[in-house]
Amino acid sequence: MARRIDLNSDMGESYGRWQLGNDAELMEVITSANIACGWHGGDPAVMRTTVEMAVAKGVGVGAHVGLPDLLGFGRRRMQVSPDEIYDYAMYQAGALRAFAEAAGGRLQHVKPHGAFYTMSAADEGLAAALARAVKALGDGVVLYGMGEIEPRLAEETGVGYVREGYVDLNYDNAGSLVIERNKGAWDPEEVARRAVRLATEEEVGTVEGGVLPLRVETICIHGDAPNSGDVARRVRLRLEEAGVEIAPIGARSAV
Repeated sequence: MARRIDLNSDMGESYGRWQLGNDAELMEVITSANIACGWHGGDPAVMRTTVEMAVAKGVGVGAHVGLPDLLGFGRRRMQVSPDEIYDYAMYQAGALRAFAEAAGGRLQHVKPHGAFYTMSAADEGLAAALARAVKALGDGVVLYGMGEIEPRLAEETGVGYVREGYVDLNYDNAGSLVIERNKGAWDPEEVARRAVRLATEEEVGTVEGGVLPLRVETICIHGDAPNSGDVARRVRLRLEEAGVEIAPIGARSAV
């Protein structure tokens, strides 16, 4: 049986006159969009237009929720409580859900951004609060993430969980991502090779030269690299050549 993989990308991160990413180009290739909700990037107009573009293209709409850190692009850790994580996720995803429904679509998933992502993946209290927020957003809304804590807490909460992998970032032997502060151009063929290896062999290489077993259902392609459109097209082409079906997560029942 052929593997089935969702391709997602972080989108809608422009703000006012400041522009970031190749959203229109990527929207032709990906199957799910993680759309910024105004706290690390994005604004109401960008949210609306990005959602409308995703719905028109049949791309799954996801809320890319961040910490309230527009200046730091949501990449700086903050001291936050589980209740704050719940409120932050509900506030942002609720706004994006309204835009999705107004455009004739639905909210498919929630994916934390930056420090929100890594903190929630490593802290039981924050992960539980995030899962509760996703549950409160309604049936069929799933959580995208990484690590071993979130999947267990999502299952206990009755929330569908989608494990995510990266092919345009490096991993270390502990399974942590090596974050790039300034996204540079990646070789499209190298990223595509990593994607095929992840989808078909369920493993990635590490910066220390090791091999990390990793089974994922969605692969993220970052939209802020200068050549992100070329990267996404090459990844999709090589995956399809390898017999991997590219499809959105779509409606999913709670666990």
